[in-house]
Amino acid sequence: MRIVVDGDSCPVKAEIAETAGRFGVPVVMVASYDHVLQPGPGVNIVQVDRSGQSADLYIAAHVEKGDVVVTQDYGLAALVIARACYGLSPRGDVYHAGNIDYLLERRHHQAKARRAGHHSKGPKPFTNEDRERFTDALSKLLSRLQENV
Repeated sequence: MRIVVDGDSCPVKAEIAETAGRFGVPVVMVASYDHVLQPGPGVNIVQVDRSGQSADLYIAAHVEKGDVVVTQDYGLAALVIARACYGLSPRGDVYHAGNIDYLLERRHHQAKARRAGHHSKGPKPFTNEDRERFTDALSKLLSRLQENV
């Protein structure tokens, strides 16, 4: 088991590294060359080219059954769920077979509305409460997965 991070826009990289260290789980952060990420104890960095989906494609091609993937991208989450991985958003939401179709459909409807000229406010600002919620969700998931080993 590893934690694989879609690192291009992940706001909880430090929290992932700290939590993974407590559980002894290795981390792989994947990001384009435009993002400067520093490796650390238990944290490896994979740099990919600058195209919009390079990090997602790398992750989808390299995850293994049982990996935990942290991403904001519902499409990537759907791909890793299909590969028997666990998906987690930076806000601590768990992606699973019971909610991913709804999330993908909602994203599709929102994109259609934007193309039709309807604009929403966008996502809420990321808060310290979001960070705490993420850390709690990741800790609970890792604890549960280590109990089942």
